Amino acid sequence: MWQKAIHALDGGRIMAEYGPMRLVISAWVGKVSERNLCVNAAREAFAYFEQVAALKEELSRPLSRNPVRVRNPIAQAMVDSVHEVGDKDLTPLAAVAGALADAVADFLFDRGMTRVVVNNGGDIAVRIIGDEQVHVGIGPAGSTARVSKSIVLDSSFPSWGIATSGLGGRSFTRGVASSVTILAKTASLADAAATAVANASFVEDKSVIQQPAESIDPNTDIVGIPVTVKVGPLSEQNKDIAVARALEKARDLAERRVILGAMVAVQDRIAADAFAQARLIQGWSGKESIEKHSHDHKEGGRNNGSEKVCHSAGRNSL
Repeated sequence: MWQKAIHALDGGRIMAEYGPMRLVISAWVGKVSERNLCVNAAREAFAYFEQVAALKEELSRPLSRNPVRVRNPIAQAMVDSVHEVGDKDLTPLAAVAGALADAVADFLFDRGMTRVVVNNGGDIAVRIIGDEQVHVGIGPAGSTARVSKSIVLDSSFPSWGIATSGLGGRSFTRGVASSVTILAKTASLADAAATAVANASFVEDKSVIQQPAESIDPNTDIVGIPVTVKVGPLSEQNKDIAVARALEKARDLAERRVILGAMVAVQDRIAADAFAQARLIQGWSGKESIEKHSHDHKEGGRNNGSEKVCHSAGRNSL
């Protein structure tokens, strides 16, 4: 049986662990950290996780076999996100980490917080108002390029979601991308979309090895679907093809207003669309390009105090 644990981290942050869920929760009113409320949010997160886990069988069915309505708001957000992304072989579990992060972030935001960051293993929900900003560090796992960059989020949108998928991540991928990072208005949408965009990066290459998902994890929700287990050095042409396929998928999602922006890394090929590029505040190394969306998104916000997200620290049990 899974154990529940709440740990105090630096900077007023709280870590909540329960089974596969590991949340890092931060919330402020202005510059004042609200650690006690974050502890309450951690306890809520345990209940949220149990509610979703009780629906696992229902949520493990692919989009084509899933009902439009389910009996839990977090599960419903998962179903809705996968429906919006539209890939028929995705199951609502493609959005589970982001949906849980969203629920915890909304719990805090609804209680008067002006800046909230909930990081569920790299799927991040952000809520901000007024002059607040959040800086999110991005580093593609498995990329051969030395990447150092940060995205700035502000209150031009009060709700943000950031998620990354690809090789070496927590979930299976069908593609060859080292990483795909998606910006959306919710973490649930970003989570599902990151999976879809990473899947779209697949190319036929002798260095790409795939196996049926169930041969790796008998309990997988994508039985019968080949997933990538290893990618050796790709040809220069195939790197370009993989990036182009991922960006094309991201462009389609952006044009349908499912996501806001995307970044893709395939080994030393790194590309960002115009929305993501406009929010980068540190450059990256490697071979770079900018992919523009065919429509504009509102930009704005101010440059007052910021919070660096995605750093590690020691922890102490409460």
